[in-house]
Amino acid sequence: MQEEEIKSIVLHSLKQIAPDTKPEQLGWEENMREALNIDSFDALQFIVALSEKLDIDIPEKDYGHTATMKSLMAYLKKKKQV
Repeated sequence: MQEEEIKSIVLHSLKQIAPDTKPEQLGWEENMREALNIDSFDALQFIVALSEKLDIDIPEKDYGHTATMKSLMAYLKKKKQV
């Protein structure tokens, strides 16, 4: 899976949990939850969706890697070995 595919899945998943937002306009180091006004329940749904769509395990201890697009993409690329 290529980096662009992963990014597309991330953006699509964000759009599903925050439909009135524009996740594609997020800054690379901007806190996604704050920028998109995502509550903790929606954040968990986002992580579960990524786990399912990318067929990876994201344990609770790694949730800190999902705060920014930069940290999330680095984490997902490592998990998918892109």
